[in-house]
Amino acid sequence: MPINITMPALSPTMEEGNLAKWLVKEGDTVKSGDVIAEIETDKATMEVEAVDEGIVAKLVVPAGTEGVKVNALIAVLAADGEDVAAAASGAGSAAPAPKAAEAPKAEAKTEAAPAPAAAPAAAPAPAAAPATASTGNRTFSSPLARRLAKEAGIDLSAVAGSGPHGRVVKSDVEAAVSGGGAKAAPAAAPQAAAAAPAAAPKGASDETVLKLFEPGSYELVPHDGMRKVIAKRLVESKQTVPHFYVTVDCELDALLALRAQLNDAAPRKDGGAAYKLSVNDMVIKAMALALRDVPDANVSWTEANMVKHKHADVGVAVSIPGGLITPIIRKAEEKTLSVISNEMRDLGKRAKDRKLKPEEYQGGTTSVSNMGMMGVKQFAAVINPPHATILAVGAGEQRVIVRKGEMVIATVMSVTLSTDHRCVDGALGAELLQAFKGYIENPMGMLV
Repeated sequence: MPINITMPALSPTMEEGNLAKWLVKEGDTVKSGDVIAEIETDKATMEVEAVDEGIVAKLVVPAGTEGVKVNALIAVLAADGEDVAAAASGAGSAAPAPKAAEAPKAEAKTEAAPAPAAAPAAAPAPAAAPATASTGNRTFSSPLARRLAKEAGIDLSAVAGSGPHGRVVKSDVEAAVSGGGAKAAPAAAPQAAAAAPAAAPKGASDETVLKLFEPGSYELVPHDGMRKVIAKRLVESKQTVPHFYVTVDCELDALLALRAQLNDAAPRKDGGAAYKLSVNDMVIKAMALALRDVPDANVSWTEANMVKHKHADVGVAVSIPGGLITPIIRKAEEKTLSVISNEMRDLGKRAKDRKLKPEEYQGGTTSVSNMGMMGVKQFAAVINPPHATILAVGAGEQRVIVRKGEMVIATVMSVTLSTDHRCVDGALGAELLQAFKGYIENPMGMLV
């Protein structure tokens, strides 16, 4: 009996992936544990191993295919003693997946499984239009729905949408056509064009945005999977998490001196230093120790419970082509600075190569985002749920400060803590920042 190989779910939240490369070809014999393909998720490129033994009868999904749904058939193995040609010929009927995977479109999710009650219903009269998602003179609808409505001469503003947030989808237009829905008035298009807003509204479609620019003055770059996921998560964070911001200035001179001393004392290993501490390594350690000292801030919010974490797992924002990723230093409060430094160097390199495993960037209890090396003085970061905090680190710079009534020059770094006010309110956030500031300004405390 043929053995089906399906697109694996490489993380709990994965819905689809790109089949980057096949490492086998049709006719090859594979054994359990052999690496057969490379799959790209929104964050990493991962190798897929064969679970069964057999001969590759057919590669159903070609290399380079984007948007392959989880559990979609991607290849067929012929079991031991089975006719390879017979197994390959049966693959087509068993797998509708490649057709859907070849060119995924944004409307695929909204067009699938329309509400049963919506199909036979005729489009309501214009008076019932509030059921349709619209802003001003614009009605939200899928590209396919707009095309069908245009071909049928249907006025979309008179069609009730059954898609997400009242969006007009394919089935709504088909129902309007079969039920004799309202026809678009010939003069409606010029009127709508004249009423176009001067600025693109939130969630505007490509058509609405592009008509604001002169034709030929731009080029379109499709969003990749990573950028889509980042956009989705940031929107969800700002819409659902009540952000609260606390900022303090930390003097860095003692930390910089200790860092130089520790780096000079690093033992030699394989022709180089065993470690090379960065300011960011010490920031990670200080944040982890601060969360240990203020355990009420080391939490996550759920609707039913407050999740109190036993360790400080610190995610560190790393910029990579097309977006960013947050590899995690687990139990950072228990690790030495040298261990954190070497672990961060390894995670950062593999993050840029998209070679991280899901467990290396998913979860965590807080995050650190450092833009100081880019010359940024101060900024506020967006919380990455389920974290309740994220620390935004600015550049260390020489400033004039007052010490014992006299003006002196010190190296000062501004940091801003963003907190989820549902579980880390202002006073608790300030307590956490004071603990962090204490470790930064008295860094010997991180060594004991």
